[in-house]
Amino acid sequence: MASNFAWLSILQIMSYAFPLITIPYVARIVGTDGIGDIAFAAAVMIWFQTVAEWGFNLTATRDIAVNRENPQKVNHIFTSVFISRVLLMIVSGLVLAILIWLIPKFRANWLILFYTFLMIPGQVLACDWLFQGLEKMKYMTILNVLARTIFTALIFIFIKQPTDYVLQPLFLSLGFIVSGAISFYIILGPYKVRLTKVTLADIGATIKSSADVFINTILPNFYNAFSVMLLGFWGGPYYNGIYDAGHKCVNISNTLFGVMSRAFFPFLSRRIDRHNIYQKISLAGAILCALVLFIFAPLIIDLLYGEAFMKGVIVLRIQSLVVIFYVLNDVYGKNYLIIVHQERLLRNITAVCSLIGFAMAFPMVYYLKDIGVAITTTVSLGLIGISTFIASRRLQKKAVTTHQP
Repeated sequence: MASNFAWLSILQIMSYAFPLITIPYVARIVGTDGIGDIAFAAAVMIWFQTVAEWGFNLTATRDIAVNRENPQKVNHIFTSVFISRVLLMIVSGLVLAILIWLIPKFRANWLILFYTFLMIPGQVLACDWLFQGLEKMKYMTILNVLARTIFTALIFIFIKQPTDYVLQPLFLSLGFIVSGAISFYIILGPYKVRLTKVTLADIGATIKSSADVFINTILPNFYNAFSVMLLGFWGGPYYNGIYDAGHKCVNISNTLFGVMSRAFFPFLSRRIDRHNIYQKISLAGAILCALVLFIFAPLIIDLLYGEAFMKGVIVLRIQSLVVIFYVLNDVYGKNYLIIVHQERLLRNITAVCSLIGFAMAFPMVYYLKDIGVAITTTVSLGLIGISTFIASRRLQKKAVTTHQP
């Protein structure tokens, strides 16, 4: 566990460092419209990325963590999940091709959508969930840094004018593909994990077993990614760019807590009794981070994006609360309800709150543009985070009462 946290610390630093290096350069070169088109493509791709992941980053991690001393079982889980993800990726690619053909907005942005989609094969090859489950953050960190280094170098070498904005997602995808290929080699080489024979029934059972977590993962897209897509249709690339400036700052912070969550998840899968320590660390950090983002929002936007993006300050201040709500969902949802096999309860909470956000999105985005997206996503995630907290605390109290003599 100590080694895991050492590599986690490096990954956290890198999660902050690379965006801080690239964002100021890209934003000033490509401008608000270029950033907006990149954000629109990313919002579309979240749907396909979620389908390709199918919740395995949580369920497979949990299963590997529990069975890591059983090589035969690990091989079977690895093979079933990997083949399932490849099939889901192929289906996603076909659906994207159909949408590009049918929808003019997608057809006009087909190249950037295609470049952004190329990230998914790299993520499928990387098999991060296996490294997480085995609690081997070393290789995961090294490969993550490799991908970001490749991406950063290509950004500075080739992006020189506003029309080069389409290269940003291409370089990001290339970084993931290279690191994913190396990751897959390490898994089959030094780690000696093997692809074994599995049946179609095994694949079907694997997909079915993660269905509740998949639904829980894709539902937030109905208020989050969907709102950004609506903004692209109703507001255009300028408003997408302004929103992305504020949201990206929050997203960098969420990345840090996401890395922490991923490191704790396999450990808590075996030692849920240590959950109290994890929740205190995470919530204290989230509150501090939210305060920093709110207070220093003008300075942060100016340093990272420049004067052209200063309207993003309002977005950032509204969404500073998202950090707290995101961590609430991570601490009490992913790292508690899923671990204690309450995926269905978490799915139901997420479904109700996401549908509320989905309904909010139409009037909010239509009338308030980027501010409407910020309010919609913050309120929706707030409802999920608070509801998840209440549900988890009830389960914890019930468990204590049950075990009392």
